[in-house]
Amino acid sequence: MRNLNGDMISGELAPYFFCQGTNFHSYEWLGCHSEKTSDGFEFTFRVWAPKAEKVYVTGDFNSWDESLPMKKDEKSGVWTAIYKSVRDLDGSRYKYKVVSKTRTAMKADPYAFYSETLANTASVIHTVKAKWSDSRWLSGRGKPFEGKHFYSAPMNIYEMHLGSWRTRDGESNTDGKHYLNYREIADELVPYVLDMGYTHVELMPIAEHPYDGSWGYQICGYYAPTSRFGTPEDFIYFVNKLHKAGIGVILDWVPAHFPKDEHGLFEFDGYPLYEYQGKDRMEHKSWGTRCFDVGRPEVQSFLISNALFWMRNYHIDGLRIDAVASMLYLDYDRAPGEWIPNKDGGNHNYEAMAFFKKLNTAVFAEFPYALMIAEESTAWPMVTKPVSDGGLGFNFKWNMGWANDMFEYVSTDPFFRKYVHNKLTFPLMYAFSENYILPVSHDEVVHGKKSLLDKMFGEYDDKFACMRAFLMYMMTLPGKKLMFMGCEYAPFREWDYENQLEWFMLDYPRHAQMKDYVRTLNHFYLEHGQLWEIDDGWDGFEWIDPDRCEDNTLSYIRKSQDGEELIILLNFAPCRREWYKLRVKSKGSYSVLVNSDQARFGGSGSEIKTMKSKAHREGGKWVHEISVALPSYGALIIKKK
Repeated sequence: MRNLNGDMISGELAPYFFCQGTNFHSYEWLGCHSEKTSDGFEFTFRVWAPKAEKVYVTGDFNSWDESLPMKKDEKSGVWTAIYKSVRDLDGSRYKYKVVSKTRTAMKADPYAFYSETLANTASVIHTVKAKWSDSRWLSGRGKPFEGKHFYSAPMNIYEMHLGSWRTRDGESNTDGKHYLNYREIADELVPYVLDMGYTHVELMPIAEHPYDGSWGYQICGYYAPTSRFGTPEDFIYFVNKLHKAGIGVILDWVPAHFPKDEHGLFEFDGYPLYEYQGKDRMEHKSWGTRCFDVGRPEVQSFLISNALFWMRNYHIDGLRIDAVASMLYLDYDRAPGEWIPNKDGGNHNYEAMAFFKKLNTAVFAEFPYALMIAEESTAWPMVTKPVSDGGLGFNFKWNMGWANDMFEYVSTDPFFRKYVHNKLTFPLMYAFSENYILPVSHDEVVHGKKSLLDKMFGEYDDKFACMRAFLMYMMTLPGKKLMFMGCEYAPFREWDYENQLEWFMLDYPRHAQMKDYVRTLNHFYLEHGQLWEIDDGWDGFEWIDPDRCEDNTLSYIRKSQDGEELIILLNFAPCRREWYKLRVKSKGSYSVLVNSDQARFGGSGSEIKTMKSKAHREGGKWVHEISVALPSYGALIIKKK
C-alpha cells in the first residue's frame, strides 16, 4: 500500500489512511485479493460497511450460504474474511450479504475488478493478467506532438458510445446480445480513427452499470470495465491497440452520483454511506440517483483511488469528469427551501471544491501529463487554473457556452441572423479565460435536440452547406476539438443507444461527401500549427472583421508560434458574394487552401483562383485588400503565397 506521496504503507496503516481520505491505492487492500499458498489458494475479502451488524461473503464456492462470516474492525468499519481453497476460484461469483437493523441486502463488491454479464449483478473473482506493449506511447505522453506539450499541440477527440458505434451484424441491441467486444471494436476503430484524423478517443462510461439506458452514467462497479464488451484483458487489448497506433484514450468518469440499484452502493450498510446523509444533498431528483458524499474521507479514498486505478492499471490517458456543476452548487436541481446554504450563506459546495483540488493534485503528482477535463456548464471561475493559484486544478474544460451559442445561431433563419451575430463573436470574449475544448457531444444530439445536421436552418442542401461552414468555424477557433461519433457523416436521425450508427447513409453522396469534408478538415487541422500552437491567448488569434452582421460573414486570422498566418472567411448567408472585399496585412498573392464549396464536398463546385491584393488610401494609410468570390454558405481558409 502507498500513501499520497507514493510511499509504501504497511498493512496496519492501510485502514488509517483510508479513513483519512488519503489511501489512493485502496483497491489494493479492499475487495477480493488472492494469494497462492503451499497447499492451494487464500482469498482475502474486505468491505467497508461500518453500520452493518453482520456481513457474510457468499458465492459459488460456498453454495451462497452464510458459512463465511466477516470480522469487523471497529475503528475503520472494514469487515474482513479469509477463504482457503485447494483450487483457484478465478471466475467464481460472489456478493456480500450485509445485515443491518434496517434490512438485509445482497451487495456487489464496490472494489470488484470484474462483474457478471448484463442482467446479472454478482461480482466475479478475477485476477487481471495484463499484456502491454505500449511503452513507446507512455514514454511520449509528455510530448505528444513533435515535442510539444498538449496545450500547444493538436487535440481532436472522437467521442464514442461503444455499444452503438457498431453492433454485430448491424442488429439492434434491445436484447443486449449484439455487442461487439472490446477487441473487435479496437480492430475496426483504429484504422477508422487514423483515417479520419482524430488524435484521441473519448469513451462514454465503461465502468460496470446495470442499465443500458443510462448510457453508462449510473455506475455500480467503479473498478470493473463492463462485461458487456468482454473481460478486463479484452479492454487492455483495446487500450493497447489504440496506444500503439498513436491514439490517446480518455474515459468518461462519474464522481457525482450513483444509482439506487439494490446491489450497488445505495445505502450500502443499511444507511447512507457513500452518499450524503442530509436530504438537502442526498439525491439528484431529476436523475433519480444518490450524490456521493465527497466530504467524507473514506469516499475520497474510494473515488480518487478509482481515478488513479484507471490510469495505473489500464493506462488511460485522461478522464472527462461528468456533471462537475452538479457537485459545485448546493442548489443544483433544487428549489428554494430544498437546500441549505454554506457557512457563508452562499450556494457553493466547499466540500466539492476541496475534493476536486485533492483529486487533481493526486492525479498530477503521479501522472503530470494526464488529461483532467471538466464538464462544467457554468461560469465558475478558474476551473482550469492550478490548485496552487487558487483554481480547481483541471487542465481542460468543455466550452458549453460556445456550443449553446453556436447551435442557437445555426438554427436561426439567415434573414434574422444579423440580430444574433454576437453568438459568433461573444465566445472570443472569454476564450482564453480557461483551457477550452469545443464540444459537439452526445448530449447535443439526443432528446429532441436534433442531429447536428438537422440543427442547421433550411432545406436539404442548405443544411449540408451550413454544416460545412459551421465545422470550419469550429475547427479554426482557439480551443481543442471534440465530435460525437456519427456526426462526421451528418445523419438526420438523433443518436439512439440501442442501435448502431446509420453507416448505410454513406451510400448516399451527400453523407459520403460530408465525411470526406470532415476528414479533410481534421487532417488540415493536424498539419497546420496555426490552428493549435497558441490556443490560450490573443497572440494566436486576430479579428479581421467581426462585425459584418448584415452580411452574416466573419473573418479572422490564426497564427503559429513562428508567426505563420491563416485567414479564415465564413459566410453564413444563403447568397453568393461575388466581390467580397477582405482586408489583408500586406501586398501579395493569396490562395485558398480549403474551400467548403468544392464539388467533392457536396458544394456547387466553385473554384477560387489565386487572388492578388490591391491597395488604396484610407485615413492617410495604404490598405491592402483582396476580392473574394465568397460562395453561399461558404467557408474558406486562405494563406499568403
